[in-house]
Order: sequence, then C-alpha cells, then structure tokens
Amino acid sequence: MTLPEKEKLIFNFNRCSNWEEKYLYIIELGRKIPVISKNLHNPENMIGGCQSHVWIKITPKPDGTVIFEGDSDSIIVKGLIAIIFIIYNNLLMSDIMILDIGYWFNKLSLTQHITPTRSQGIEAVIRSIRHSIKKISKNSFEHANNRNK
Repeated sequence: MTLPEKEKLIFNFNRCSNWEEKYLYIIELGRKIPVISKNLHNPENMIGGCQSHVWIKITPKPDGTVIFEGDSDSIIVKGLIAIIFIIYNNLLMSDIMILDIGYWFNKLSLTQHITPTRSQGIEAVIRSIRHSIKKISKNSFEHANNRNK
C-alpha cells in the first residue's frame, strides 16, 4: 500500500459526507504508512511532546528529498502523520522547512476537528521533522565541505 498524492488526498477527503467518514479515511491513511526499517521503534525515532507514542524516521535521498516512515499507538494520530507525510512527499528538504502545514490542515478542515492535545502533538511532530531535516542538511553540508578540502 502507498499513500495517495496531495490532490487525491484532498479529493477523497472532500468526498466524505461527514466527519465520521473523514475519521475513517484518516484511519485508513494511517494503515498505509510505509514501514521499511525494522528499527523504527527505537528511542532515537520517538517524538517527544505527544500524548501518544509516535515514531518518525527520515532518510535523505540524493535528490534532496526524503523518505518518511512513521508509526503511532493511536490510529487517529497515525492517520494525521500520514497526512503530514503526503503533504511533504517529494518536496525538497528546504521546502519542507518553510511549508505551512497549517494551510493544508485548514484546507482539509482538520484544525477545527482535532482536539487541542492532538494539535499540540502534531506541532511536536512538525518541529521534530524540521529539526531532523536541519540536522540532515547540516551533516550533508559538512560532509560535502570535508570532501572538497
């Protein structure tokens, strides 16, 4: 199973006739998150600041994009993570750093339908992703500089 593209996400989300259907779709998306690594559930991949347990692993690709893997013990949170991954999919790391996820969550009307606790958890996930990408970018830059010396 693979996650849909952004346009398909919005189309499918708008086809849902009520919030019960939207929550079921969010849960379905969470089930489609790819888990490639056997070591995803390591403490180094755990996101702090979430009420649920959340693990995210980011692997850089040579083209400047990244591969996301994730999991949560909450099916709704896992679905929300899937939505974040869909929004960030195929973006350059520099674009991920500046993209306003809030815009997309508003476009899907998620902001007013998720609890404040989940909203804080999503913010923690986004901060963690940006922190990881900043770290990856810094390491790549330092590695490139060391090769050029």
